Amino acid sequence: MSDKKGYFEGLYGADEDPYALRTRWYEQRKRAVLMAALPHARYARAYEPGCGAAELTVELAQRCDAVLASDFSEHALAVARRRTASLPNVQIVQQRLPADWPRDAAPFDVIVLSEVGYFLDARAMQQLAEDCDASLAVDGTLVACDWRPDFAERALPTAQVHAALAGLGLARLVLHDEADFLLQVWCRTPHSVAQREGIR
Repeated sequence: MSDKKGYFEGLYGADEDPYALRTRWYEQRKRAVLMAALPHARYARAYEPGCGAAELTVELAQRCDAVLASDFSEHALAVARRRTASLPNVQIVQQRLPADWPRDAAPFDVIVLSEVGYFLDARAMQQLAEDCDASLAVDGTLVACDWRPDFAERALPTAQVHAALAGLGLARLVLHDEADFLLQVWCRTPHSVAQREGIR
């Protein structure tokens, strides 16, 4: 993803919220759908690579004891640190994917890949998928949420990103498929939310 660094530095250097994550209803709704799709009410440890302006990070922090969030853009990191300054359970670090995957910090109870994978080439995406598998806790949750329309900086189709993650053989708990974005949630155990609560 290092070849995209100039692109992201330019984005966040010009505007600390270049995707209007805070103000667009599309973005607010997408985050709400993602958070509602998580099968556990609470998680111990979360990892969110490619956190950008940290709007999703803030919401994850409300449901996780500890959140490790990362980006490789210095400008994005500065925004993310300001946005999460009042959240003691959030750690923001600089990382490039997949080279800097935080293996030493694993396992994670939830890993959230939101708008990340399509910036990687096929080999890097496959490595990222394998890193997710190696770092996911015994009853861990893996989330992927990605924009579907094409755009100039895209390296992989969203379908290919999700296929790499589906190939790990985890149980798919959620499939949310609409024209704008694709959201999938996988877990090591196949139990539904109702089953986890003893409803059926």
